Amino acid sequence: MSSSSPSKHYTLYLVLIALAGWALASYDVNLLVLALPAIAKGLHISQTGVGILGFFVYAAQFCITLFAGYGMDRFGRRRVWMFCLAGTAIFTGLTYFVQNYWQLVFVRAVASGLAYSELAVSITIVNEQLPARGRGLLYSIVQGGWPLGVFLASGVYLVFGQFGWRVVFLLGVIPIVAVIVGRFFVRESSRYEHVQEVKRARRAGDETRVQALLAQQSVAVEELDRVTIGQLFAAKGYIRRQLVWLSITWIIYGTSYVATNFYITYWLTKFKGFSSSSASVLLLISGGIGFFFYILGGWLGERYGRREVIIVTGALVAPLSLLFLIAQQSWLVAVIYFLLYQATNGTWSGAGYAYQGESFPTRVRGTAIGFLSAMQVLGFVIGTLIWTGLSQTSTPTITWLVLAVLVSLGLWTTLLLRRIPPHQELEEISQ
Repeated sequence: MSSSSPSKHYTLYLVLIALAGWALASYDVNLLVLALPAIAKGLHISQTGVGILGFFVYAAQFCITLFAGYGMDRFGRRRVWMFCLAGTAIFTGLTYFVQNYWQLVFVRAVASGLAYSELAVSITIVNEQLPARGRGLLYSIVQGGWPLGVFLASGVYLVFGQFGWRVVFLLGVIPIVAVIVGRFFVRESSRYEHVQEVKRARRAGDETRVQALLAQQSVAVEELDRVTIGQLFAAKGYIRRQLVWLSITWIIYGTSYVATNFYITYWLTKFKGFSSSSASVLLLISGGIGFFFYILGGWLGERYGRREVIIVTGALVAPLSLLFLIAQQSWLVAVIYFLLYQATNGTWSGAGYAYQGESFPTRVRGTAIGFLSAMQVLGFVIGTLIWTGLSQTSTPTITWLVLAVLVSLGLWTTLLLRRIPPHQELEEISQ
């Protein structure tokens, strides 16, 4: 039996609030990228120092996302959602006041970690409250907040960067606070509350109440006495298998993403003859139009299945990366990269994160999604280490071939994921 469906007005409100939160999380993360040269100059940070800062940012994203995932199943989705965004606002604002390198490392690590955890919490709380028909399409709109955040960060930095990087970070607090206020009207997931009611009835020994609740929605009650991490890994079966293969897939995705997205401006300017401004324009166009590719990924997922979309999308990354390496004419490089950007961002994200959300039962959904988000960060770390190591020991061509082409061939692991037909209630998929 499905959960009672929220009204269309509330569904629209939830999607817009989640979209705004993810856009502002993206704003915070990408603002650091834009402001880093000015910050390094102002605080006299060496290239090594910049690398250490990146390491701590990744480490914070990994750890905070894991704790956010567990916290969602322990304390509630809405409470953790509010905590993460409120923390992001506080530490984004505190960036204005940093006076030395280690203050910067601490403040930006916590801010970025809390901002990135928005992904895991959003996947969980939003997907649990969306209707079965259209769930993937609606959530793809939320994922489109990432390129909107890139645009917002670029625009704010372009207009207000003249006043210094501190002012730019301080300005970011205002819209975040507005979204926090808006989230006071977001409800806790009824699916999460139902699981908590089952737990309370079992602890009270009220078997009649337990059976009445299970008649409303199925819950694997025999698993409820384990902590959520134990439920994920302790026993063989669908949950563990799905989590293992999703983890491998997202680690590979994160690893290959480093070449095609993190270091792409360096590659365009160093090896493809682009100026810094022309590379920035290409990325802005790719990201701007890319918003609609997120929606396209969501729509295709509703029509053909989300697993099927990420299978095709993942299969395109390696050949597009190879073509990008071979291409020499600027217009051809731009066209190929536009398509590569959409394969590694828009259509993958538009279908892939909704697929994560429907892959696990409510009782462990938060922990599982938090774990997968952390695995993606682990992929970023691995990719950065591979890029750094190969850059020092081999040619640029070999570096690109290994990281962007060979590693991305591993995205064929999507074939091993469970097929989940669209338009099903979450309880029909897993318990």
